[in-house]
Amino acid sequence: MIDLRTAPFAALLLRVSLGIMFLAHASVKLFIFTPGGTAQFFGSLGLPPALAYLVMTAEVIGGVALILGVWTRAVALLLTPILLGAIATVHAGNGWLFTNPNGGWEYPAFWAIGLIALAGIGDGAYATLPTPALGRLARHQVA
Repeated sequence: MIDLRTAPFAALLLRVSLGIMFLAHASVKLFIFTPGGTAQFFGSLGLPPALAYLVMTAEVIGGVALILGVWTRAVALLLTPILLGAIATVHAGNGWLFTNPNGGWEYPAFWAIGLIALAGIGDGAYATLPTPALGRLARHQVA
């Protein structure tokens, strides 16, 4: 049974912590690896280097959106492919444990699951722009 008194605060905690994690990872790409270095790394993986700029932008905007509670469900689902891509292109060949050399896929997989769970749970307490219900979206499109 879900405790309806505390569930919104649990979703808030999950939402804010996931947002902080995205800002932390974006900061590493921006300030340690630098945008150019991150683009080169993407290129070394066979990905378009320009994709690095899209990922960094999504991590910053998405992280802030999660922290503030702006369309949380949609943002969580839109950020999930970044982590799945990280697993497929960087971490899958390194084994399960993230402590393995070059990091295994344990951490990004758990992070992706957290995003999917947040999308299912909802915005949580203190969301500044809650995700519209699908029924309300459908009614607005028809009207």
